[in-house]
Amino acid sequence: MARPQARIAVVQFAFGLGVLGILARAAQLQLVEGNRWAEQAQRQRTERAVLPARRGALYDRHGVPLAVSQEFYHVGVAPNELTDGRVTANVLARHLGVSRSSLEGELRAKKPWIYFHGPFSATQVQPLRKLDGIHLTGNFKRFYPSRSLARPIIGGLSPDAPTGAAGLELSLDSILMGQPGEAVLLKDRAGRRYDSPARLVRDPVPGNDVVLTLDAELQEIAERGLDDALAQMKAEGGDVVFLDPTNGELLALASRQRGRSGLASMRASAFTDPFEPGSTAKLFTAAALLIHRRVDTADAVFSEGGRWSMPITSSGRTRVITDVHKTTGNLTLARTIQVSSNVAMAKFSSRLSPEEQFEMLRDFGFGTPTGAEFPSESRGRLARPDKWQPMYTRASMAMGYEFGVTPVQLAAAYGAIANDGLLLTPTLVREIRNPSGDVLYRHQTEPVRRVVSPAVAAQLRDFMKGAVGEGGTGGNAQLANYSLLGKTGTAVRFEGGRYVSGEYTASFAALFPAEDPRLVVVVKIDNPTGKYYGGLTAAPVTRTMLQQALASRRIGIDRSRLTRRDSASSHAPRKVASPAGVSRVVLSWPYQAERPTMTATKVPDVTGRPVRAAALALHQQGFRVMLRGLGEVSRTVPAAGRHAKPGTAVTVWAE
Repeated sequence: MARPQARIAVVQFAFGLGVLGILARAAQLQLVEGNRWAEQAQRQRTERAVLPARRGALYDRHGVPLAVSQEFYHVGVAPNELTDGRVTANVLARHLGVSRSSLEGELRAKKPWIYFHGPFSATQVQPLRKLDGIHLTGNFKRFYPSRSLARPIIGGLSPDAPTGAAGLELSLDSILMGQPGEAVLLKDRAGRRYDSPARLVRDPVPGNDVVLTLDAELQEIAERGLDDALAQMKAEGGDVVFLDPTNGELLALASRQRGRSGLASMRASAFTDPFEPGSTAKLFTAAALLIHRRVDTADAVFSEGGRWSMPITSSGRTRVITDVHKTTGNLTLARTIQVSSNVAMAKFSSRLSPEEQFEMLRDFGFGTPTGAEFPSESRGRLARPDKWQPMYTRASMAMGYEFGVTPVQLAAAYGAIANDGLLLTPTLVREIRNPSGDVLYRHQTEPVRRVVSPAVAAQLRDFMKGAVGEGGTGGNAQLANYSLLGKTGTAVRFEGGRYVSGEYTASFAALFPAEDPRLVVVVKIDNPTGKYYGGLTAAPVTRTMLQQALASRRIGIDRSRLTRRDSASSHAPRKVASPAGVSRVVLSWPYQAERPTMTATKVPDVTGRPVRAAALALHQQGFRVMLRGLGEVSRTVPAAGRHAKPGTAVTVWAE
């Protein structure tokens, strides 16, 4: 009897140990390792997917897209989820442009997954959305509709991530970049994924759109004008800046660098590359002389016949200063700027202390970034007065040497002269809008400081008037019908810490129109071949661009404020005797009576051209352009060959 009971006891004991082991293991799995196994199971059943957010767009001031994000898709096919493989193959072949026979072959091969990278547009994948077994993966691609237009300013994205890498794409990255969303996808035992709307964690939030101050058409004129000038002069590079002096808005910025290697460079040198401004800087020394009352209208210095050995030390050392435009006799300050005399300006500058001269240059914004929304903007070069060689450096500064400015800094400084002495912060951002189109920010004028009084600014503008008038160095910039103010500059190039003999930087700064400046134009040409003086190179380029801007009806020049050079201040017509004795009528701009007699022009055929080239062709015929779509032009309304009056809006449809 004892032996069976012993066996039962052993079995019971073993069974009890087994139960205890199971309970211990269950406790370990549920209580100790429960969270870990639950997380692993969750990972096996679900997959978190990042939903990309649309990056905000960049527009010009008139709504022309300069940088946009277009949604595209990759297509995946799960053959085991298809209800009708033949129908699916037909739809895929028709809308994605894939081979139907090869697709059917892959379906017969019973591959677990078929992938089409594309990328495919939203229009292409729309018919696929309701088909079983089709999985779409969406993403965004940055697209620049105007190609190279303003690209050094706009910049681009990093190749590794959808973040800004250069230009405005970098400086405005936090504004343009949206917030990615997140979703949870369900997976079965075979690894197949299923969308689950109930498991959407977070919707993506698109980025904000930015309306820039740039004018696309004026930008086109600036870039084309600069390209033509560099080709004609065989120059190494150059910059063009258009600025509105009343609010600091930068309307156009063109930069080109070819360098000695001949290779073109996409660099926004208008912001990043300082140059020595030469005689365009003489106005700033003149401003210091006027503010500190070291000259009056009657003061004059002897011109030395255009060559002067200036003493620079008490021991008798001298420095030879020469004038290109040699004059005789005495020169007033106004005449000095008119003929751009280095000798006379060097003599006038001796009436200022280094501190006074330095403070004037600093107050005009030199030696510090302008504050425009552009990354890596150069502050230029402006040494403190305690680093100067008093006699030598004072004369150099007065002639525009030994300090460096960027074209944007120079434009802002001339903008202060146009704006009655008030220096404004230049800007590239006009508005910021949220994805719904609501305006979050609108640019307001940002004064930096009052540099000179309105009276001194008016006197400086009078000096500029003489510089482009009869006997001045900038006469080649004057337009036939409208007056501008300007100052030429020519300087020996400063590179690598030294002056390069035989190489020059030509520049011209202009205010247009003369009576009420609404545009500041700065043109800089690097090392032109042949004629290298600013009055013979940069000044004519300025005239050509202003003529093209006036011919355009879209560019924001208030023509009602323009006064013709040969008209009275009144807008009434006046009669002038012609050489033949027949009276002719000279009219102020605009002359409304001529509009009804404008002859109709044939709309050019721009089908198949890129949008940018088509817009240029239409603008040249005097038409306004309304864009619908991107890419190549498919049709226009009015159609090609139809006649329409100049100023008519032509709608351009592109794909």
